[in-house]
Amino acid sequence: MSEESKRREALIYHAKPTPGKIKVVPTKKYASQRDLSLAYSPGVAEPCLEIEKDKNNAYKYTAKGNLVAVISNGTAVLGLGNIGPEASKPVMEGKGLLFKIFADIDVFDIEVDTENVDEFIQTVKMIAPTFGGINLEDIKAPEAFEIERRLKKELNIPVMHDDQHGTAIISAAALINALELAEKKIENVNIVISGAGAAAISCSRLYQAFGAKRENMVMLDSKGVIRNDRENLSKEKAEFATHRKIDTLEEAMDNADVFIGLSMPDIVTPEMLLSMAKTPIVFAMANPNPEVKYDIAVKTRKDIIMATGRSDHPNQVNNVLGFPFIFRGALDVRATKINEAMKMAAVKALARLAKEPVPEQVNIAYGETKLAFGTDYIIPKPFDPRLIAEVPPAVAKAAMESGVANEPITDWEKYKDILRERLGSDNKLVRLLLNRAKLDPKRVVFAEADQLDVLKAAQIAYEDGIAYPILLGRKDAIERLMDEIDFDADVPIIDPKADEETDRKNKYAEVYWKQRKRRGVTLYSAQKLMRERNYFAAMMVSEGDADALISGYSRNYPTVVKPMLELIGMTKGTTRVATTNVMMTKRGPLFLSDTSINIDPSAKDLTKIAQMTSQVVKMFGMTPIMAMTSYSNFGSSDHINASKVREAVSYLHRHFPDMIVDGELQTDFALNNEMRREKFPFSKLADKKVNTLIFPNLDAANITYKLLKELNEAQSIGPIMMGMRKPVHILQLGANVDEIVNMTAIAVIDAQHKEKWEQEKANSKSV
Repeated sequence: MSEESKRREALIYHAKPTPGKIKVVPTKKYASQRDLSLAYSPGVAEPCLEIEKDKNNAYKYTAKGNLVAVISNGTAVLGLGNIGPEASKPVMEGKGLLFKIFADIDVFDIEVDTENVDEFIQTVKMIAPTFGGINLEDIKAPEAFEIERRLKKELNIPVMHDDQHGTAIISAAALINALELAEKKIENVNIVISGAGAAAISCSRLYQAFGAKRENMVMLDSKGVIRNDRENLSKEKAEFATHRKIDTLEEAMDNADVFIGLSMPDIVTPEMLLSMAKTPIVFAMANPNPEVKYDIAVKTRKDIIMATGRSDHPNQVNNVLGFPFIFRGALDVRATKINEAMKMAAVKALARLAKEPVPEQVNIAYGETKLAFGTDYIIPKPFDPRLIAEVPPAVAKAAMESGVANEPITDWEKYKDILRERLGSDNKLVRLLLNRAKLDPKRVVFAEADQLDVLKAAQIAYEDGIAYPILLGRKDAIERLMDEIDFDADVPIIDPKADEETDRKNKYAEVYWKQRKRRGVTLYSAQKLMRERNYFAAMMVSEGDADALISGYSRNYPTVVKPMLELIGMTKGTTRVATTNVMMTKRGPLFLSDTSINIDPSAKDLTKIAQMTSQVVKMFGMTPIMAMTSYSNFGSSDHINASKVREAVSYLHRHFPDMIVDGELQTDFALNNEMRREKFPFSKLADKKVNTLIFPNLDAANITYKLLKELNEAQSIGPIMMGMRKPVHILQLGANVDEIVNMTAIAVIDAQHKEKWEQEKANSKSV
């Protein structure tokens, strides 16, 4: 994609369909006049009077306790500099988005039009009663230090300048673990800090809090080493001025144990790395290009422990590991400030989490066999679902122990359960899905590439590194559309009807004819069918000329399924194909089966559908907890539609006792834990959160998933084909671009999974 196309895409993303990235949504009923009279006049007077009696009641009756202000004057926007308050607003909205998706914290972004420290502080103080916390953002140094210091002193709610403390907290956790691996003590190591801005100063101070010695630190700015004989140093720089008679980074790196980079790209040379002490620790955190490229660093020093700010290398120092969870813990105990004890607690929690066994969901997301504490894993991954249940409690405990908590927590296990529930409103599964596909992209045939939305999805898949597209359709139409959307990649374009594909068509026809010549297929009819894009695409996958296939955008489902079953067929030992849809609901991902194929499955069919769905859920790194649904509950009806579900459950209980499955259950009981515990305490699902629903027929499954999608705006991934020999995935008619991209990722992951299975099978045979 050209720079102009990237620019246009970014602008369209922010402008359409609604300008901006965040909005306010009601949390109370508002349908009736009675609701409105409670929400506003006259009912609103009652909470107002209670808050007048005691200001702390604002936490009880308003959203204050879960509301953070992201405030900036736009004087130090990352990578852009002093661009002013209006221009900084997209960044502040983006920060609000991260607060919400990682920790379920609501945000108002506020851009203040002043560079005067006193005016800025006064503005924040005047609006502070609205909020439970203040996140200062993108304010230039040295003013940022003064602003934060005074606001922390003068306000009784948490205040944190994330640019200062975010990187400090995450890198400190990484440093503690790196030093443990290097078998070095923090009080003994020599540390070089390249950069002297807000983040560098905060990092240095926090490292000191953990035992680093100031006399062992050398800090550099754009003029070189900050020495105590330099004139006109700011108070913050003077704090870290060295007495050593050195002037350059090269001199500072000699025998250094640790390098902390918060400055400029490519300033550290291989020679500098070689001059460092044994087992050097290098955190090159300039973004997007680090002070030394990762590949150069690890090639130069085999004993190096390396971290960067980039997601495509191990050990990403990412602020999103910190600020959402620190504010979450501070808000939940109504802390009056974020103090050193709370920041240090966050550091320790992150460092500790990296040493614990990693959930399979995280391994799957990052394409690892088994992530484990070591030189390539010294801090948790941003997608780790444990973060929200580990970091906020640590911060909250520190707030309580340091005397700044107004609402102490007593039941920590209940609190952790509440935190885990907050993840349910997020679409983390989609990010995990795309991330996993990028780790090992596959060749995906887009059978309808002359449709604009399909081509757009192929473009995104290519440019985001999800897949290597193969475009099928009318070549002239595809090339015209590619020009239109500025898709200038060198990707294969194939028109099955074109003369230049005759040899390949004849080859595919020969194979197809030999497979089905005793089932009424002639060589002539096989050759004719190979002109049809779905037959041609299926043969490409079957013959290994592509790894996966996406089709169905412009044709009805049965029309597309037929050639797939004929040419590719089912996995060996499988008697039934089916589909599942993953719905991104407020309660978390919910798998629904079978949404597209089996009209009226028998009890035996339902058992197969349940087993296949179970494998798909596991493929996503989740434990399947399955309810077999019906209009009845546990034998309340003897009708065949209910009894077949009961029979399927009985079979699964007998033959697969380890499966967490039960039924038959009405959908509300399946999804409502309290109702289920009260009425059916004997159920295998009594104390569990159901994440998979198996429906008794196609009507129920298809209607349910489309209702959820349209009425609740639940994002859908699917239908995911189950039971096919090769990765074939068929879209619902008229799927949107995002849905096609997500299905492409599914196809790639399916191909990865099948490839791994084939390799394991081959290895077992050779043994």
